[in-house]
Amino acid sequence: MLDHVFLPVSDVARSLAFYTAALAPLGIAHVFDYPGAQGPEGHPDLYGFGRDSRMFFWLRPGPPPGLAMHIGFVARSEAEVRATHAAALAAGAADVDPAGAKLHYDPRYYAATFRDPDGTEVEVVYKSWQHPA
Repeated sequence: MLDHVFLPVSDVARSLAFYTAALAPLGIAHVFDYPGAQGPEGHPDLYGFGRDSRMFFWLRPGPPPGLAMHIGFVARSEAEVRATHAAALAAGAADVDPAGAKLHYDPRYYAATFRDPDGTEVEVVYKSWQHPA
């Protein structure tokens, strides 16, 4: 299991606004900033997002990875997938794959994919078998 991911972005303010809006339907919020000067020499400034008292997604200034990176966020329902996809598009995302069942993976795999302002591919996915009723 991953503890955290650092995503380099070209414009921190723009990406903070984008991810704040896009991830809100998942209950993920921008909750903490870490000034790099507090860390070892060369540590980047970090802008943390999380849910349930746990930060796991961090933006940092730097050259964006574009299509070299694909990030998947867990949704708790198909409705959350749809709401997150809609919020991301409203915040300026480019649509890649609208919300729906991804039968090529599994009939219970429900997801949507978009690109953030730097072109990084982001997927929001609900796998019903991973969420006990």
